[in-house]
Amino acid sequence: MPIDFQGIAPLLQVFDMPTAMAFYLDKLDFVLTSSNCAEPPYDWVLLTRDGTELMLNTMYESDARPAAPDPLRIERHDDVTMFFGCRDVDGLYRDLSARGVNVSPPVHRDYGMTQLWLKDPDGYGLCFQWKTA
Repeated sequence: MPIDFQGIAPLLQVFDMPTAMAFYLDKLDFVLTSSNCAEPPYDWVLLTRDGTELMLNTMYESDARPAAPDPLRIERHDDVTMFFGCRDVDGLYRDLSARGVNVSPPVHRDYGMTQLWLKDPDGYGLCFQWKTA
């Protein structure tokens, strides 16, 4: 019997939930679909956009959160990148730039992909890509 997979929902540990949510909701147009409680402050959320799911979870309980994120932990996020399929990478670049997101123009790779790379507030890599025409 074949096993049918129905997508993937990565779980990211975030330092500051309001900052992370503002980025994914306001800059990338994700929608809050589910959370651990009826109203903020949230410790866990499920965000969705166009069939894509992403979960965010606070790294610390509110009474144990340090004043600032650990720079070493953010630096180590360099080995984590989520790749999103995006048919209009150039359009996304224009949209994100207009929204004040610090992003470099898309790059056309020799392996046939156009890619737009950026970091979220916690230093996780995001790559939006599509096959180059």
